[in-house]
Amino acid sequence: MSGVDGVQDEVDRIVTAWERERPDLDVTPLTVLSRVSRLSRHLDLARRAVFARHGLETWEFDVLSALRREGAPYRLSPGALLTQTLVTSGTMTNRIDRLTQRGFVSRMPSPEDRRGVLVELTELGRTRVDGALADLLDEERMLLAGLADEDRSRLADLLRSVVAPFDAH
Repeated sequence: MSGVDGVQDEVDRIVTAWERERPDLDVTPLTVLSRVSRLSRHLDLARRAVFARHGLETWEFDVLSALRREGAPYRLSPGALLTQTLVTSGTMTNRIDRLTQRGFVSRMPSPEDRRGVLVELTELGRTRVDGALADLLDEERMLLAGLADEDRSRLADLLRSVVAPFDAH
């Protein structure tokens, strides 16, 4: 088994071995999902390196970027942050505490609910997340440099069709 231009990757070798050892099984899902899994690991390492250059952990970038995407005045309730970052309430409380200590966010009373609180991105947090995002996009552009524009678009469409059912839940 070989890919484009006769190039083989580790997944090709894995699939070939499974086909030899278990010819009774259809191992074709591995040709896609093992590559997605391996790509995920490589992307995670690249992202961690970019965020580390900006003094951020991945989870910090996730929370700060959720606030940044909200637009001015860059505020969300802890519940909205939970929804966007897919963590538990206790985890989010801990994360907000840590981000507050670092000066990246501040807490403020909710104008709609006297008992509620909003988390607001500080200027330091905004500067940090903006720099990390710019570098992340440069890194991700390089990771996709081997694909033509139309191939990137097609790949994005195909991956969307696989991921969308998970996001619907």
